[in-house]
Amino acid sequence: MKMKEKEVKEYVKKKYGEIARTEGSCCTGCGCGSPGTDAALRIGYSEEDLRSIPGASSMGLGCGNPVALACLKKGETVLDLGSGGGIDVFFAAKKVGSKGKAVGVDMTEEMVNRARATASKHGYDNVEFHLGEIENLPIEDDSMDVVMSNCVVNLSPDKEKVFREAYRVLKPGGRIMISDLVTEGELPDEIRKSFDAWASCVAGALEKSQCLDAIRRAGFKNVKIVSESTYNMDISRELNGKITSVQVVAFKS
Repeated sequence: MKMKEKEVKEYVKKKYGEIARTEGSCCTGCGCGSPGTDAALRIGYSEEDLRSIPGASSMGLGCGNPVALACLKKGETVLDLGSGGGIDVFFAAKKVGSKGKAVGVDMTEEMVNRARATASKHGYDNVEFHLGEIENLPIEDDSMDVVMSNCVVNLSPDKEKVFREAYRVLKPGGRIMISDLVTEGELPDEIRKSFDAWASCVAGALEKSQCLDAIRRAGFKNVKIVSESTYNMDISRELNGKITSVQVVAFKS
C-alpha cells in the first residue's frame, strides 16, 4: 500500500511541531531515546561543537554531522534542508564567517520560529530561517555553494524532487553533503505503513543504491558515500542490521 503523500507530510509536520514546542529535546524522530546533548554526541558532534552553539538548537535530532564533512570555507553560502532547531545552521555560520551566510528551510512553523528566536537571542547576523518545503525551496536558482541535510530527506515522500531542488539552487560547481538513513534490503510491510515509523525517519528511507541513483538522476556528478555506520533503532527488532546512516557528497557540474 502506498501511503498518501499529504497524510504523511501532515503527520510528520504535527510531530515535529510538538517537538519544537518542548523546551527539552528527545522526540519521536531520529536520535530519540536520550537527552539532546547525549544524542548529538552519539551521532558525531563533539562536546566542543556543542559548546560553540546555542543549546536550544540541539534537540536530539539527526543521524550524523554533515557540517564536519562538508569542508565549508569562509565566505560560502550554505543551505540546510529541514533545519529544525538550527543546530547545523549555527555550526555552518561559524565555519563560513561574517562574509558568508547559513540558511535553513523547514516546513514546520514552530521549528522556524524557535530557530529564529535562538538566532536573535544570540546575535547571529549571518543566518536566515525560512518556512518552506524542501520539495519546493523558497530559494533562488544558482545561489548556494553548499546544500546539506541531516536525516530529513527520508521524511519526504518525493525524494527525487528534493534532490532536483537541491541541484537547482546550487551554483555550478556547488556540492551537497547529505547525512541520512538508508536501508539494507526490504523493510517489513508494517513499518512502511506506519506513520510513526515515517516520523522516526525509517519508513521513508530508500535502499542505499536507490538513494545514490536518485541523486545521480537529479544531475549530480561524483556521487559517493564518504562515511557510513549501522544505525540502531528501538521501534522494531526486525530493523536490526537493516538501517544504515550514510553521509553522501556530490557535485553540480
